Amino acid sequence: MNQILDGLLKMVSDWTGKFDGAFNIRENGGCAGRRSTEHIKIESKKDQPGLDIRILPGTKGESVSIPACVTHGGVDDLTYNDFYVGENADVTIVAGCGVHTETGEPARHNGIHRFFLEKGARVKYLEKHVGTGKGAGIRRIDPVTEVFMAEDSVMIMETSQIGGVDSTTRVTRATLAANAKLHIHERLLTEGTQEARTEFEVVMNGDGAGTDLISRSVARGDSKQSYRSVITGNAACTGHSECDAIIGENGSVAAAPELVANHADAALIHEAAIGKIAGEQILKLQTLGLTEKEAEDKIVEGFLR
Repeated sequence: MNQILDGLLKMVSDWTGKFDGAFNIRENGGCAGRRSTEHIKIESKKDQPGLDIRILPGTKGESVSIPACVTHGGVDDLTYNDFYVGENADVTIVAGCGVHTETGEPARHNGIHRFFLEKGARVKYLEKHVGTGKGAGIRRIDPVTEVFMAEDSVMIMETSQIGGVDSTTRVTRATLAANAKLHIHERLLTEGTQEARTEFEVVMNGDGAGTDLISRSVARGDSKQSYRSVITGNAACTGHSECDAIIGENGSVAAAPELVANHADAALIHEAAIGKIAGEQILKLQTLGLTEKEAEDKIVEGFLR
C-alpha cells in the first residue's frame, strides 16, 4: 500500500493498518482489498462498477467499511454500491472518500449508494470526505445517497467534509414507511474558493415516521455553500430540518428549507440561522491567551463537532 492511500484511509475511515469486520478498499476505480464475513457478503456488480453488500437478517454488532480513494490526478471514479440490510439487523457502515492530486489534473469520486432497510433494521452510517495534495487540479467529490426504509427501521447518518474538497454536490433522498426513523447530522467546512451544495429530500409515507436533518457548516475565505432540504409528510409523521452556518471573511451561504404537509397530522418544522462568529466569543478566548486566529479555529472546531 502506498503512502498516499494509507494516509487517506486513516483520515476517512477507521483504518489502523487493518479493518475489523467486512471491508472493501477502492483505489482509483479498482479493488485494493476485500473481505466478507459469515453475516456480511460483499460482491462486485456484474453489470456496472460497484458492489452489492448483503447483510443477513439478525446480524448484530458487526461493521462493514467501504472507503474509496483517488490517489492521483486524471482519475474520474464512478461507483454504484447497494446495501441490502436484513430484518432486525443492527450494523455500522463506514464509507469515507478521499481524493488527492499533485498535478494540474483533476481528481474526482462519485459514489452512488443505495440502502434497502428491511423491517426493524438499524444502521449507523459514517461518511467522511477529504481532499489532499498541492496540485492545481480540482478535487471533487459528488456523493448520491438513496435510502428506502421499511417499517420500524432506523438509520443514523453522520457525514462530514473535513477540508480540501474544491467542489462537491451532496444529494440525499429517502423514503420512510410506518414508524421508520431517519437522523442525519452533516458537518461541512469550505475555504478559499471552494463550493459545496447540499440537497436533502425526505418523503414520509407511513404513520409514526420521523426525520431529523441537521446541517452545521462553516464558509471561510471566498467559498460558497448552498443548502436545500425538502421534507414531505404524507401521513401522521414528524419532521425537523435545521441549518446553522458560520460565515468568515467573504464566505457565502444560501439556505432554502422547504416543508410539504399532505396530511393533517404531519408535524413539520424548519430552522435556519446564518451569521458570523460573535466578537465576544473571540475576545473571551483571547483573554485565555489565544491569538485571534487560534480563537476562531477553536470556535469553528467546537461548532462542527
